[in-house]
Amino acid sequence: MTPRIVVIGSLLILAAVVLVVVALPFYTVSDAPSEIYRQRTDEELAGKQIYIANGCVYCHSQSIRTIDWGLGAERIAQSGDYIDDHPILLGSARTGPDLSQEGGEHPDDWHMAHFKNPRTTRPNSIMPPFLFLGEENIKKLTAYVQSLGMIMADKRIARQRKWKELSTAAFEAGPEVNVKWLHSHVPEPWQKIANPYPTTPGALARGHKIYQDFCMGCHGPVGDGMGPAQPDLYPPPLNFTILKDRGISGGILYYQIMNGITGTAMPYFKKELESEKIWEVGDYVAVYFINESDAGQGGGIDAAFEN
Repeated sequence: MTPRIVVIGSLLILAAVVLVVVALPFYTVSDAPSEIYRQRTDEELAGKQIYIANGCVYCHSQSIRTIDWGLGAERIAQSGDYIDDHPILLGSARTGPDLSQEGGEHPDDWHMAHFKNPRTTRPNSIMPPFLFLGEENIKKLTAYVQSLGMIMADKRIARQRKWKELSTAAFEAGPEVNVKWLHSHVPEPWQKIANPYPTTPGALARGHKIYQDFCMGCHGPVGDGMGPAQPDLYPPPLNFTILKDRGISGGILYYQIMNGITGTAMPYFKKELESEKIWEVGDYVAVYFINESDAGQGGGIDAAFEN
């Protein structure tokens, strides 16, 4: 093989790559807006510049593919979603979660707390803190992230804000009203379900680890709602100790951990935690913070491996 053949072959390979990666997308991608497209506000555009300047795109992608059906993935990305994005912040690494449909997954105050110090809301996060940006810039960054998903996100945001008003009113009415309001949204069959897994040292140890990994930043190490994220959240995280002597079933805890509480900083965990893990962290809360557990009273689980 002569040098001339090597050079010509390399140029042909380069030309093929440019054709497939650059030319074909340029001439075939539609420039018509998609059904979820809308223009961004000035605040959202300012937040986008902060997102770019701080390298968020290096860890977060903004493109859901046909193989992506994890957290927040409700729709495959389309070219018309990005017609006003220059540059398009697709990203290639997913060190953190994809953000293309993040808008409305959490209320604004959760994002504010998360940007100031991610480990307050996600104890295992490796994302660096952005407290140095200052309150105003964090608000702009939050506005941009809440715009991701556009019209779909707007609907979720409206729902978050509606329930934020209701949850705030319930909290400000006092513990009795708040607890009653929180549990009134749990379907009656769930309220009567006992935790089917018995309390064992192994199950409590696993529940403790899950609590540390997902819950402690908001609810605190002793379950009093005074975790490090608390100063930035309103209504504040639930103080589990006020649930004592209220007959809280394992089903109530399971349902609220699984589905979250819209309008508050309590997210859903149904796409991150398997069923048994939700039962176990619920039992950990019941045993150590509520002092009342119905674990093992739900008829048990007839499985190949039992606790």
